[in-house]
Amino acid sequence: MGLLDKPEVTILKESSDAKIYLEKLEALKEKVNDKPELAQKIEKEIIVTKAGIIGEEQILFELRNSGMDLVVIHDLYIEDPNGNGAQIDFLVITPYVNVFVECKNLFGNIEINNKGEFIRTMQFGKKFTKEGIYSPITQNERHLRVFKDCRRAEKGLLGGVFFEKSFEKYHKSIIVLANPKTVVNDRYAPAHIKRQVIRADQLIAVLRELKSDVKSSKKEMLEYANKYLTLNIEGRTDYYAKYEELEKEIDSQANAEAVRESVMSQKSKEINDKGGNFITDENADAKKDVKTCPRCGKELILRTATKGEHQGKQFWGCSGFPKCRYIENIE
Repeated sequence: MGLLDKPEVTILKESSDAKIYLEKLEALKEKVNDKPELAQKIEKEIIVTKAGIIGEEQILFELRNSGMDLVVIHDLYIEDPNGNGAQIDFLVITPYVNVFVECKNLFGNIEINNKGEFIRTMQFGKKFTKEGIYSPITQNERHLRVFKDCRRAEKGLLGGVFFEKSFEKYHKSIIVLANPKTVVNDRYAPAHIKRQVIRADQLIAVLRELKSDVKSSKKEMLEYANKYLTLNIEGRTDYYAKYEELEKEIDSQANAEAVRESVMSQKSKEINDKGGNFITDENADAKKDVKTCPRCGKELILRTATKGEHQGKQFWGCSGFPKCRYIENIE
């Protein structure tokens, strides 16, 4: 094999919006150190994002060291003519097929049952919990449909018909579970799902097995990849939406606190204007139902008359008695 025939891996788009999103999350967390619930929520999102980045970096490592002719587009976001979006972790162009790789760096062990459902088992101490998770197979199939609709729009009527019929032959879906500690139990999984769900260390072997009746040259592979790259829309909408939601939650909580402080400040001012005691945030809830004297502003106390024509009846009397003799009869 000559020098020119040496297998080559070309990474056209290596940057990831996930890293930008992570930087924003970490900056956002600094703003909410005094809000434990929000800080915890942001920290969870940071952990998930970091796990995703680690998983994708592992796949990049495998691809770079594949010893194959490959062109790789990392983190491709596209939208079809109807506005349906797809975030593709990796689009790998091999000499024979285009491979859509969905990376999942999941915690816990995965079981795929005979219906193709994904069930995750996680251990917390001595306890095990099971939960269903959204099928990455379904997710990646949607990505392929969006890509197909984008490309079909460029083909015209006749070209679109041929493209539709041959699409599955030249476009494949692979789900890579990047966490090396994850155990996959696919004993009862349908055969077509077993073929699609693999571990990161199996990726290159699977790519080598994928063949078709057409073999593209390195030049053609690069041309295809550059054409696909023109579909990319900068800025992942899923990250933007999550970040915007977190910001709104922070603003909402800040506004609520501002309103509460304003109300308490106004109540305190009214009480002070009447000569009463200043009500702080700590005792506001305890005193929100307290009746105050309209003359001096002090607290009214429920009393019982011990003599006179109202003997035995209850009434409200000012706690400032005898300086203030205001009373309020109870009907």
